[in-house]
Amino acid sequence: MKGKLMVQGTASSVGKSVLCAALCRIFKQDGYSAAPFKSQNMALNSFVTREGLEMGRAQVMQAEAAGIEPQVNMNPVLLKPTSDRGSQVIVMGRAVSNMAAMDYLQWKEKLLPVIDDAYKSLSRDHDIVIIEGAGSPAEINLREKDLVNMGLAVRLKAPVLLAGDIDRGGVFASLYGTVALLRPAERDLLKGVIINKFRGDRKVLLPGLQQLEELIKQPVLGVVPYMSLNLDDEDSVTERFHSRSSERGLKVQVVHLPRISNFTDFNPLELDDDVNLTYINKPEELNEPDLLIIPGSKNTIEDLLHLRQSGWEKPLRDYAGNCGLLIGICGGFQMLGQRILDPQKNESAFPEVRGFGFLDMDTIIEKEKLTRQVEAIWCYSDEVYFAGMEERPPLTGYEIHMGRTDYRSVRHPVFVQTTGRWEGAISERGNVLGTYLHGIFDNLTWTWQLLNVLRRRRGLPEKNRPVARTYREHKEKDYDYLAGVVRESLDLEQIYRVIRNGA
Repeated sequence: MKGKLMVQGTASSVGKSVLCAALCRIFKQDGYSAAPFKSQNMALNSFVTREGLEMGRAQVMQAEAAGIEPQVNMNPVLLKPTSDRGSQVIVMGRAVSNMAAMDYLQWKEKLLPVIDDAYKSLSRDHDIVIIEGAGSPAEINLREKDLVNMGLAVRLKAPVLLAGDIDRGGVFASLYGTVALLRPAERDLLKGVIINKFRGDRKVLLPGLQQLEELIKQPVLGVVPYMSLNLDDEDSVTERFHSRSSERGLKVQVVHLPRISNFTDFNPLELDDDVNLTYINKPEELNEPDLLIIPGSKNTIEDLLHLRQSGWEKPLRDYAGNCGLLIGICGGFQMLGQRILDPQKNESAFPEVRGFGFLDMDTIIEKEKLTRQVEAIWCYSDEVYFAGMEERPPLTGYEIHMGRTDYRSVRHPVFVQTTGRWEGAISERGNVLGTYLHGIFDNLTWTWQLLNVLRRRRGLPEKNRPVARTYREHKEKDYDYLAGVVRESLDLEQIYRVIRNGA
């Protein structure tokens, strides 16, 4: 069987990405080769493919669920917001320009051939392509140049399922209103609706489901229950930023930067039930954590200035001075140095900004972005913070940054890449370290050793080595669980019929 299916939503965060991942897994289980596709994604969470190309993490998750390697043609256009009114535009994995929103609206029609070619390559190589929409198809102000919702569905002649989120309320109104705002040609592509994130007894919904079907002249193809999953989610809709602190076990705090990127780096820390991971916005929320992390940023200089203006400098110095373990990832790593130089003003209006000064290094912001996958050996050990830590074979991760770092007099590398290149730096006292490697905590054996170091310092019992070596291995259970729940919740027979019959 060859075909395609598109999942759109009444709004952002209704669960389109997860539903697409579930369908990818279901089709894989049923013996089909499935591939995800999202023509345009907006997110600061991104990934680097084997070829060194950048794409959105939602499509990486869906590719993992489908059992195939992520490819940039699954997400040919990625927008990474740099401000409230502009984004970096990444096309087929390469950054092409920073654009204001209105400029992009005028320019984006040029991307249609790129999107067409990317889709055709997936359609040629796979049995079923699962297409994800973005936001809502009822944004009538954006209808004329739509690349990702009904405009794309019409262009590809793709049958569409519409998903609504009942957990936040108003699902019947949002589904009915969305369908009402569609043009006749667009309504012809709609083949059914899905109610997502339901808590309770489905029987309570039956009167509403029947009336909804009468109103929109479309079947309700399923009611999917609310699920708690440890899968990658988008920065704009995640609930992780609002989790509350607990006093039990290890405390890990992440500084929530205004332009935080790749916060999914820290999802593996949540696998241990004694690790309490929270994101904090203000220095007053710093609560003597066992580990404090400054994450990546889409605009390192602006976020560094924000931290300084918000009063973070002294609390950071006090924390590190009291032997707290401070780790900077990517942009957070750059902030730990002496200076960040931006002579060409690629990132901000400031040619030079003073860093926090924990590491004796300078970073020069350059126009070209570095994106690559990395293998590296952990090469640091001491008798205080990292006694006995080692890792063989090499750890895996990836780099996404625009800065080149001059390590000056730093004498201790954190990692040595398999190419021989020095990566990362650590302070003389050994409690402040930084690295460019995203995904470092995905290496669960290394993470297990680090967490046991923290447990020993707190006098807590150590944990056994995890069964899975990588976070990717661990997620396989969640993909199967997700597929099982969604399979039971949807009318799969009708969905297969929709795929066979097309638009």
